[in-house]
Amino acid sequence: MAWHVRGDFLKSTFFLPVRVLSSRFRKKFLRQLEQAYCKGALRLCGELRPLAEQPAFRALCEKAFAVDWVVHVKPPFAGPQRVLKYLARYTHRVAISNHRLRSLENGRVSFDWKDYADRSRKTMTLDAVEFIRRFLLHVLPSGMVRIRQFGFLANRVRQSKLELCRTLLAVLPSHPSTDPDGGADLNLTDATVCPACKQGRLIVIELLIAVPVAFRDTS
Repeated sequence: MAWHVRGDFLKSTFFLPVRVLSSRFRKKFLRQLEQAYCKGALRLCGELRPLAEQPAFRALCEKAFAVDWVVHVKPPFAGPQRVLKYLARYTHRVAISNHRLRSLENGRVSFDWKDYADRSRKTMTLDAVEFIRRFLLHVLPSGMVRIRQFGFLANRVRQSKLELCRTLLAVLPSHPSTDPDGGADLNLTDATVCPACKQGRLIVIELLIAVPVAFRDTS
């Protein structure tokens, strides 16, 4: 287990000693790992199958306990909006954007990258095959998706749960719009919001349809 340490958090003024945190985290992690093993909650398959034997598993824990773990300490995110913005970079972006690509000459690709050590932007040039190899490392394996819906938006219950939500909220379904996965309507625009004040809620009791009246010429 190799974690990173931010150098600016090793100062004596930081409220949490990193080395103490490293030791405590290692102890708690290995303790809960052992408890999960005793309860049979670990699935040790493939290359990990030998660890299913108790002597091998305990030897691994003792070996891990003897190693100094390095813990990554950083400030918490500044609210849920910042968390969503951070995660969006990994769910709605590709490995490299077009504006970072500089040139493709003689089978070599040049692109910009950010050096976080000195906080500057630099240019790197790679062989085209190596560039493609690194790019494909960010492509998800077949059958794995970046975002999975759960709750009332889960694929298996989305249609029925959305209908139930609309019924309980007295919301009329808006114009249907099918999502790319072939799911139910995802347009949750509330059709009962007052068109005048945009705050009140309309409850439809009855729809009155105007009937054309034929007028007779009395002249």
